[in-house]
Amino acid sequence: MSAQPINRHSLAISNRQARRLWLAAHDLAAPPTGPADLPGLIHRLGFLQIDTVRNIVRAHDHILWSRLQRYREGMVWGLLRHRHLFEHFTHDASLIPMDVYPMWQRQFDRLGQRAANAAWYRSGLTQEDIRAIRDRIKTEGPLSTHAFESRPRTAEMWARPPHKKALEQMWYAGELATSHRENFVKYYDLGENVFPTRQANGASMREQADFLCDGAIDRLWIASAGEVRRFWDAVTPGEVANWAGRRHLVPARIEGADGRWHACLAVPDIESRLANITAGSTRLRIINPFDPAIRDRRRLQRLFGFEYRNEMFVPPAERRWGYYVYPLLEGARFVGRIELKAVRREGLMRVAGFWPEPRVRWNAARLDRLYAELRRFARLGGLALDPISLEAAVEGRLQAVSP
Repeated sequence: MSAQPINRHSLAISNRQARRLWLAAHDLAAPPTGPADLPGLIHRLGFLQIDTVRNIVRAHDHILWSRLQRYREGMVWGLLRHRHLFEHFTHDASLIPMDVYPMWQRQFDRLGQRAANAAWYRSGLTQEDIRAIRDRIKTEGPLSTHAFESRPRTAEMWARPPHKKALEQMWYAGELATSHRENFVKYYDLGENVFPTRQANGASMREQADFLCDGAIDRLWIASAGEVRRFWDAVTPGEVANWAGRRHLVPARIEGADGRWHACLAVPDIESRLANITAGSTRLRIINPFDPAIRDRRRLQRLFGFEYRNEMFVPPAERRWGYYVYPLLEGARFVGRIELKAVRREGLMRVAGFWPEPRVRWNAARLDRLYAELRRFARLGGLALDPISLEAAVEGRLQAVSP
């Protein structure tokens, strides 16, 4: 977690303990069968990354379902409509608990300025044009990009229409906000109509930074200074260093999967949390590629010894695994990965590929757990598991790698 020299007097956390801590911090230790406290779940995670791609289900729906299997597709949008959450940008587009909003002004300012100064976001519209867009929203209420008409000025694949760039600039700055989404289409409203206040309640930049750093370590439990900074992607390295010097954090060292030790910071009550962690659920889970527990691929490999990369944007001939591949978590270790595809015209979820981890024995009990989870996941997407593809991909692969 850090290349800094190890303090031999710091708290030593074994690899087994670190894995259990990490999964508990991300609500993946207990069975996903608890009460339906969706706002509480998102608050514990800190934020929820949203993504447009619907493979079996969209990433945000899958992330929530992995922890709360009473969850169904689209339920999260009610929290946005009722202003329990707001949408903005952390390291990516995310839904954030509304109680974070008063301390988010720094991010509106920073990203608003970045969008205004970036050549990519220069819309070419006049200030009068931009005011006209804002006035239409003020008069007509929430509007999507489809309510406006303007053509991209270049023929490049990723070129955006000028009106969309103008809407996004104002959205980054907090002048506009996401009112709601319909079929994942964003509807823009005036920030003053969505947010409880346009002010940061008088909080200074330092107070905002401290609040966000406190929130990061409280949700990560164990982290390097860089990981604290990257959690929200809204504070600077200097602000993290300043914050850490004023907090009573516990210096710790964590054993990696390879036996090497890494320096990190831990929450003040880390020893109490260590004393209370349990072995956790042995349930086998299908984890989304955008899940917060595995988002940092280097940390994933360091802590769990599990190599993973998202190959959605890798040319097919260069992929090691597949297009949309899900890690398989059982207990506190990753036991393989699986590629799944929805064939909606047939109402089926097909298994396109399966890769067991080395030295993991796939006995009948483990296979049964995988098949049960695949069936549950297929039902979440309104599909049925295709048994032919399952047998070809999973059982075929296991026969091929068996001694």
